[in-house]
Amino acid sequence: MSDNLVPTATFAHVHNGDISLRVAHVGRGPLVLMVHGFPEAWFSWRHQMKALAEAGYTAAAFDTRGYGGSSQPAPVEDYTMADMTGDICAVIDALSDGPAVLIGHDWGAPQVYSTALIHPDKVRAVVGLSVPAAPYSDKVPDEFWPDEPGKPVFYRHLLTKPGAEKILDANPEEFLRRFYYALSGLRPDSVNGLVRPAGTRNLVAGIPDVSPVGPWLSEEELAAFVQSFAGGFRGGLNRYRAAPLDRDTLSQHREKMITQPALFIGGGRDPIRTILGTGDRYADPLARCTDPRGAHIIEGAGHWLQQEAPDEVNALLLAFLSGLEDAR
Repeated sequence: MSDNLVPTATFAHVHNGDISLRVAHVGRGPLVLMVHGFPEAWFSWRHQMKALAEAGYTAAAFDTRGYGGSSQPAPVEDYTMADMTGDICAVIDALSDGPAVLIGHDWGAPQVYSTALIHPDKVRAVVGLSVPAAPYSDKVPDEFWPDEPGKPVFYRHLLTKPGAEKILDANPEEFLRRFYYALSGLRPDSVNGLVRPAGTRNLVAGIPDVSPVGPWLSEEELAAFVQSFAGGFRGGLNRYRAAPLDRDTLSQHREKMITQPALFIGGGRDPIRTILGTGDRYADPLARCTDPRGAHIIEGAGHWLQQEAPDEVNALLLAFLSGLEDAR
């Protein structure tokens, strides 16, 4: 079913060592590679792929390791940022003779930022959606927010605890439906899937079960996401679990800046914007970039903004890409 969401797409499997990555691509021209987050799949970029291909680009998106049609190794240590950036480079090498423009959403954003820092020769420009390009920190987010009795629970503690995947695997459709709603622009202010009530051990307990989630996600599209998690959620959760293992790799680049042209797009109602209680994370979302080309907030949109507001996102992407071409 998911193959039909971009009817003109061609599929290939790219290998990075023992890892097989399922890649969808459409169009001809300079490569624009899109990287999804949790809990998503390559087709979360379905609206962008068509628009980019029509504008003269090779638009590609892939299931990152642990997801969908790509390899899903079991060990946590197979999901470090070094592994994820290596996968991105393997896809670039397979589809392009030169560097690519990278677009990342959610977990995909730090992956494309890190690729720009670690493998700068592979990256022509970067676009981050939802997650800003912040300066390096030795702490991972769940260390900013300890799991303490009687305190609100940070969602990452629920994702990384042993056996968390069993809860999600028990009813993937219900989990996805509730979680997508809880981070969307349609959620009421009282609903936040990232900050759970004290004592909660279930990520979506108490979140309304709304069907359909919103006009941006049809029943067919939700079913495609559910189908993509037929192999379970362990791979997606392992990326969260591997975050503490990234210090050795990322600390080597702590002083580096992203020098490629950079763009940021955020949703005005994305709960990530204020998740850590340290103010507006979108106030300076390109703080680690020396060539910022714009930071845009789409009012009314939530976390899934490339699906919730595809026309606005596409217009911003195409304007950014046009500026890169003009500078050649």
